[in-house]
Amino acid sequence: MTGGQDISRWAECLLRDGYCIIPDLLPSSVLCELDSDLEGQFEQTPFGDGDFYGYRTKRLGRLLRRSRAAEKLVLEPGILALAREILGPACERIQLNVAQAIEIHPGEIEQFPHCDQDMWAGVKGQHEYLLNVMWPITGFTQQNGATRIYPGTHKQQIQSLGELADPVIAQCGPGSAICFLGSTVHGAGANRSQAVRRGVVVGYSLGWLKPYENLWLAYPPEIARSFSPELAELTGYVQHRPNLGNFEGQCPSLVLRSDVPAFPRATDALRPDQEAAVSEFANGQRLGV
Repeated sequence: MTGGQDISRWAECLLRDGYCIIPDLLPSSVLCELDSDLEGQFEQTPFGDGDFYGYRTKRLGRLLRRSRAAEKLVLEPGILALAREILGPACERIQLNVAQAIEIHPGEIEQFPHCDQDMWAGVKGQHEYLLNVMWPITGFTQQNGATRIYPGTHKQQIQSLGELADPVIAQCGPGSAICFLGSTVHGAGANRSQAVRRGVVVGYSLGWLKPYENLWLAYPPEIARSFSPELAELTGYVQHRPNLGNFEGQCPSLVLRSDVPAFPRATDALRPDQEAAVSEFANGQRLGV
C-alpha cells in the first residue's frame, strides 16, 4: 500500500463493505520469522477455556515482547494511515488495542459470529471504535478455519444469527492483511484440516477507549523504554488531550526517561479550542473582568 490514493481506496472499501483484504502488503519472510519465534511459545501455551476463546485454540498476547518481527506488523505504515483515516474523525490519536497470535488446532469448531466493538458499551453507529487487521502466518483456507466475515453488517442492526447472510471466507496467504471494522460481524472458521492455522490479530482503537489488552501490564516501562517513540505512543505512553491517561499531571512518556522526577509538575495538555477558552477565562479572572 503506497500513497494517499491507495489508502483512500482501501478506506472506501472498508466503509462500504466493512472489510477489505490487501494482498502482499508485507514480505512473507516477516511472517516466517514471526512463526519461528512463536513456535516454542505456542507449544507451552495451554488451550483456551471457554466457548468464545475456543477449547482447541491457543492465544498469545504481549506479542511485541515475544518477537521483534511483530513490530513490523504493528507499525506497517499503510495500515497505520488506514487506521487513522477510519478512526480519526472520533479521536485525536489512535492506540494499539491488541497484538495477539492465535493458533487454531484441528477439531476446533466455528467461532461465534460477533462484533468486536461490543466490548465497549458506548452508543453504536455514530463512529467506528476499532480497526482490526488479521495477518495470516499459515495460509488461511476454508478447511483450516479462515476468518469468516459478513459484509455489510457494519451498517445493520443484527438481532439474531438467523439474519446473517453467507460470509466471505478470507482465504489468503502470509503477507496479506485482512482488515475489518469493529462494527463488522466476523468469526474464526472451523478447522477441518489436519494442521494448525496460525495468525496474528493487530487491532487499533480510539485513543480514549480502554483497550482490550492492558497495555501497561503487557509493556511496562522497563520494556517500553526499548520501543521507538511511535511504538511507545501506540502502547499507551502518551496523553490523549485533554489530560487523559496522564501520569502525575504529565505525559506518561515521562516514566520512560532515565531521570524521572520525584515530584513532576502538573502541566495542561488541552485541545487548542479548550486551551483558548481556558486562557480567555483565566485572563479575565486576572484582570477582574
